[in-house]
Order: sequence, then structure tokens, then C-alpha cells
Amino acid sequence: MIKAYVGVTDRKWFDLLRNQPSIDEVNFWQPSGGRNFQAIRPGELFLFKLHRPDDFIVGGGIFAHFSLLPISLAWEAFQLGNGALDLFEMRTRVEKYRRVPPSAHDDYTIGCILLEQPFFLPSEQWIPIPQDWSPNIVQGKTYDLTVEPGRTIWTKLQSRQESTTSPVVRETEAAFGEPVLVQPRLGQGAFRILVTDGYERRCAFTGERTLPVLDAAHIRPFSQIKEHRLDNGLLLRKDLHALFDRGYMTVTPTLKIEVSKRIKEEFSNGREYYRLHGQEMRPPAARHMFPSRDSLVWHNEKMFKS
Repeated sequence: MIKAYVGVTDRKWFDLLRNQPSIDEVNFWQPSGGRNFQAIRPGELFLFKLHRPDDFIVGGGIFAHFSLLPISLAWEAFQLGNGALDLFEMRTRVEKYRRVPPSAHDDYTIGCILLEQPFFLPSEQWIPIPQDWSPNIVQGKTYDLTVEPGRTIWTKLQSRQESTTSPVVRETEAAFGEPVLVQPRLGQGAFRILVTDGYERRCAFTGERTLPVLDAAHIRPFSQIKEHRLDNGLLLRKDLHALFDRGYMTVTPTLKIEVSKRIKEEFSNGREYYRLHGQEMRPPAARHMFPSRDSLVWHNEKMFKS
């Protein structure tokens, strides 16, 4: 069974995003940060339905991940992909729906449904909602795309595949074929959040848990491999990220941290960093996110200032 979730969204959110021609990921945020999202699996479709009276499915994307994030981090990771022009506008939108008004500087938590390869249908090709849709639905509804009425949604999406430049629908199967899971191609924002959550929000070198000072680092630069691979990521404290990117630190294929002698030679400092030399990094919880041996060997040989 392949499912799709039809989520109710704001027209302003939708209109801003569909006018961003190069956007490759969006954050479908939930104003309350107290609820998990488990309606569909990564690789299944998340579709957009506008508020009444616009009872249409108007676009969607591939579900990649759900996370509960401070609103500041959600903005940093996705910026315009949050459907707002700046953090102030985003906070204004979120706070419109929150039951408890926050203080001016409260970095409150919101739910973040991360979607890759978003697509936005032209208004003349919007899809009417199924007849079983209740006007009382506030957040959304899940459909099995292999049986009615979900099957009709799938068929209509397929018939509109030429109207959008997004490969979301085309990648799944030949026209009018069976729906299948799609491996989402991660953007920079989703990479950052997935790496952050994959390392349980703790620095891989020090165990630091202060979220604002943690960064998702690429082992091998994105400019070389052209994709945000989770096995090419490390969660590091920001100063360690800077040193890692400049070759003053590395990780061996056996996951041992090495610190270059060049830190002391060039800066007459580095005692704090040398304490980490020879220690084993803290790996991510999921095996598929373990650092790639090939990426680590590349960093050891090409970047590390030995």
C-alpha cells in the first residue's frame, strides 16, 4: 500500500512558494510543536489542499522527514522554503494559529514536515478534493493511492505530469502506472535537519548538545559529489566544523579523531582541540548514516594537514 497525505495549507504560503522557480524543498510547518507526524513514510507523497472555499489539491512534494524544531532553526534551514519572506513574517503566521501567545523572544518549537522536489499545479489543473473529504478536517487526511478515492487522485496527478517541471510524479512510475516509493533527493535544509536528528542533536566529537552551536558538516564537499548524502555528513560544533573543513581535523576510517599539529604551529594554540586527538567519534544512531569510508579516506588524504 502506497499512501499520500493531503494537508490543509494557507493560500499565502502556497502562493509565495509557487512563485519561487528554483525552490527544491519546503517546510510544511505545524504551529504547535507537541505532535509527531507519522501518517506517511519517507518517499510517499504529501499533497497540498487549500483552505475552504478553495477545495482543491494544488501541489505537493515527497515526504522526507519530520522534526520538532525551534522556529529559529527552521528559518535558518529553509528560509523562503518556510513560505514566508523573513523570520518576522513566519513568526506572525505561526503565532496566528498558536493557542498560547509566546513572548517576543521565545524560540518556541514547531512541527516541521520536510518535503523535497515540491511541485505546484497551474490553477486550471487543480484537482477537486474527494467526495469523502469532511469540511471538519482541520489538518489533513491520508489516502491509499491504490484504491478509490485515492486511486483517482493518483490518476489525476499522473495526467497532469507534463504541467509541472518537478519530477515528483514522473519519477514514480510510467504514466498511469502503480504508485511507488520515491527516494527523496535531499536539499541543504533537509540534510542539515536529518544529520542533526541522526546524531541525536549531539556533536559527534564532543557530545555538545547546545543546538544553536551545532552544524551539519559535509565530509566531502557538496560541490564535488553534487548530492546531500547522509553518509557524507557529520554533526559538529561550529568551531570544529570550521577546523574540519579547513583540514585541521579529520576522522579516520576507524572513526578516530585526528588533530593536525599545524594548529599549534600556525596559531600557537589549540590545547582544547588536542584533547580530542585519538578519541573515537560518536557515531549516529542509524547504521545507514554512518560516515562513508570512501568519504573519510578522501578527507584524510586530500584535506587533512598532517
